[in-house]
Order: sequence, then structure tokens, then C-alpha cells
Amino acid sequence: MADQRQQPVIFLTEGTKRTRGRDAQQVNIMIAKAVADAIKSTLGPKGMDKMIVDELGDITISNDGATILQEMSIEHPVGKMMVELAKTQDLEVGDGTTTAVVLAGELLDKAGKLLEDSIHPTVVVKGYKMAATKCNEILDKIGDKIDRNDRKELVQIALTTMTGKSAETEENLADLCVDAVLQVVVEDGTTLTIDKDHIKVEKKEGGLVGDSELIKGVVIDKEVVHSGMPKKIENAKIALVDVALEIKETETDAEISINDPSQLQAFIEKEESMLKDMADKVKKSGANVLFTQKGIDDLAQHFLAKAGVLSVRRVKKSDMDQLARATGASIITRLDDLSKEDLGYAKIVQEKKVANEAMVFVEGCKNPKAVTLFIRGGSEHIIDEIERAVNDALGTVAAAIKYKRVVAGGGSTEMELSVQLRDYAKNIGGREQLAIEAFADALEIIPRTLAETAGMDPIDSLVELRARHSEGKGDNKYLGVNVFKSKITDMKKEQVIEPLRVKYQAINSAAEVAEMILRIDDIIAGSSKGHMPQGMPPGMGGMGGMEGME
Repeated sequence: MADQRQQPVIFLTEGTKRTRGRDAQQVNIMIAKAVADAIKSTLGPKGMDKMIVDELGDITISNDGATILQEMSIEHPVGKMMVELAKTQDLEVGDGTTTAVVLAGELLDKAGKLLEDSIHPTVVVKGYKMAATKCNEILDKIGDKIDRNDRKELVQIALTTMTGKSAETEENLADLCVDAVLQVVVEDGTTLTIDKDHIKVEKKEGGLVGDSELIKGVVIDKEVVHSGMPKKIENAKIALVDVALEIKETETDAEISINDPSQLQAFIEKEESMLKDMADKVKKSGANVLFTQKGIDDLAQHFLAKAGVLSVRRVKKSDMDQLARATGASIITRLDDLSKEDLGYAKIVQEKKVANEAMVFVEGCKNPKAVTLFIRGGSEHIIDEIERAVNDALGTVAAAIKYKRVVAGGGSTEMELSVQLRDYAKNIGGREQLAIEAFADALEIIPRTLAETAGMDPIDSLVELRARHSEGKGDNKYLGVNVFKSKITDMKKEQVIEPLRVKYQAINSAAEVAEMILRIDDIIAGSSKGHMPQGMPPGMGGMGGMEGME
């Protein structure tokens, strides 16, 4: 009986690999740290770019954390959690993706050292939760209020976001981003709603970044369907229809029998009559511009051209929705229902050639609730990075307007949080105190990395920054790493400001991911997908695409 009790119990399928306890925690921390280290050098205005080449040879050049992580072929489940962290940050506030991932990696690294000192993971998790909650309280105290009518400060927020992303020299872009967000703000009593989907970002190669413009309307990447139609309509009355201006095929199998030429002629004339009737219904409504999601028959194009109606077909659903919001038109699904009341208005609708491609511009809409940022740039890679910078700026400006609070950048906020967390930890006691102090240490990775990317001595910079924040003087909370002057300065006076929501989201998301990963002490990897990637500890998947990133 004794020998039977000592035999191992196997309950997993053959080929399943399992890593347990301290080994599992070490591997998870190592993977998370590797992902964070891969993008750490992109942090800040002096951060470097990464070039990712996929299996098809397509190249992505960026220093946007979320973009880099999504383009990399990360296979390990913990690595994928870090990618999800960056995605969430990007969707919520647009900026701070690199900050969130680097902070999560550092929190896990500090936790790893506590685990080596025999502190249980649940104690570390509890301490991290307490620290994150305290950070939220501190952020509420140190955040400054912002007025959405303070256009100058909103422009500075956009510039802070775009600095280091190939767009910082173009203040014009920051102005356009602020104008775009302010245009789509919907105020309902005390509630502000800003839907970024109502800001369409259209890009086209050619020209300079400075040639970018904000269209108070919509740009459609289509051309006018018929050469005989007008290419420009002023005081446009716009009809939006989700119906094909074509002869419908019968829904059931049918056969039409024609016995003599006169019947054929009558059949053809009936088809022509039906198409002419469709064009007449459009003209009768008073519309001189037509956009449809479906097709337009050649003969219907002819009749519309004769009626002087500028027409565009096969417009995307998203573009139709944008047109409706911009022009005030209703999208109609039956031509019989089209009336004057359903039409939208634009000062001018015209077809323009941009980079040798025809596009239709709908401009001069009355108080449009949908606008288009039309971005230009010298090459595909430049314009893609400008688009990412613009999307980030739109997110941060929207977050500042919606939540009405801002903080200083340059690592000043993280250092202030770190200093105040240490004071808080002294009053806690117990082993949780060590975890809170580890959280405070992890926050310093942001100013430290900024100093490194600027070529400053990171240790000297951290010591000076920590000492001056510890003095507790009012304006010292704004002191941060000025990467352009390579010294510690008041970042608020330097007009480096960020929405408080960006910091709030980054710190809380990073803490939650770190807590979840720390709770894992058993990894069971099934063999159904074949062999596990090489080069990782037993039971682990690999993390492809990491080689050569640093």
C-alpha cells in the first residue's frame, strides 16, 4: 500500500506541460518585463522609433506603444495580456500606452524581488491595491482644473501628446485636433459626450504635413459616377439613400418569355421608364447631390446627369453616417419616401483631384456634428505615424474636456505620487508596507526612462527630483525631467501638460494587470496546437518578434 501511495497521479493528457509555483511566477514576470523593455526606449519626446517587418515584408515604423505591440508576433499569454493593456489604454484615452506597459513591467519586476524575500503574492497584491487606491486620491488632489474654453491650454495638451511622434513641429495639427473635438462635443445639461467616431481621419500621400486641414463636413474617397454630371455644386441639397438605383432581379427563379421584337422593345422601354422614374424622384425632392450605399445603373446615371444631380455610389456605411451627422440629412431606404425634409445641406460639394485620385469633398455644413481631418504627408510611413499622433491627440483633448482635470508631464506626476506613497506606507505597517514602497519605486521608472532617453544621468536626475518633491513645496509637484533642456524644470511653466485621466487609466490598468499576473502560480499548456515555441522555460509559449527589438 505504501508503494502505491508514492506513485504520481497523472490527470492531464499526454504532452501537456505544466509549470507550478515559484517557477511559474518567475517566467511570467520575466515575460512581462521583456515586453516592457522592448518598448521602454520609445517613451517620451526623445524616445526612439521601432521598425517592425511582418511576414509579408510590410514595414511599420512607430514609437507608439500600442501600435508596436500589436504589430509584434507575441505568442506568450502573459505577453498578450500586456498587449491588451496597451489596447485598452489606447481605446480609453488615446495616449499613455507605453507608460502603462512600462509601469506594469516594473511593478512585476519589483514584486519579483519581494517574492524572493519570501513575501507571499497575496500580500503583494493587497499592497498594490492599497497603493493604486491611494494614487487615485493623490491624483485628485494634485490635478488642476481646466476650462474647455481655454483653447490655448487644449492646444498645449495636443502638442504634448504629439511631441516625439514626427508631428511636434506642426502646431497647425494641434489646432486642427482641438477644433475637431470642440466641433463634435454634445452637451446635454451638465453631461458632455464626445464620440471620436464622429471625427473621420482621412489621409492621402502627397504634399506636406502642414497642408493638412479640417473639413467641416466629410471627405469621401470616391469619384462622381458619370462624366456628364457637374463636378461642383454650391448650396448643395443632399439626399442620402440606402437603395440601389438599378432594376431589381426577382427574388424567386422566374423566366420571361418574349415571342416577337415588339415585346422585347416594350420590355426595354419599361426598364428605362423605371430607371427614369427613380431619377425623377431624386430630382423632384429638390436634391442636387446624391449619395447611395448601393449601385447606380448606367442608364440611371445618364438620367441623373441630365437632371444635373452630382451622384456618388457605393459609399461606406460609416461614411453615410458621417454625412448624415454633418449635413443633417436622413438616410432613406425607399425612394418613394424621399422628400425635401430629408435633405441635408452643405455650402459646397465638389470633386477634387488629390495625389491624382478623385475625392468628393462635402464642405461648409451648418454646425456639423461630424468633421473630417484630412492629413497629408510625404510618404506612406510618415503619414501613418502622423495619423497615429493625431488619433492620440484627439483622445487626450477629448479626455481633458470631458474630465476637466490636467496634470504636469515630464515624470513630475509619477514622482509626486512616489514621494507621497512612501509617506503613506510609513503609516501602514506590516508586510503590505513593503509592497506599497515597491509600487512607489516602480513609478520612478517613468522619470528615470525620460532622463535616459534625453542622455541625462538617470541616478543624478532621480535623486534631485526626489529630493525637491520631498520638500513638499506647492509648485514642486510640477518639477519633472525636461528632455529638451536636459535638466529638472517646472513642467507646467514649460506647458507640458497631460489629462489627469491618462495617468489615472495607466496606473490603474498597470496595477490590475500586475495583480492578475502575480496571482498565477500554475500554468498548464495543452499540446493540441502542436509543439510549444522554442527557447522558453518548460511549459511556456514563446514570444516571437522580440529578437533585435532592443
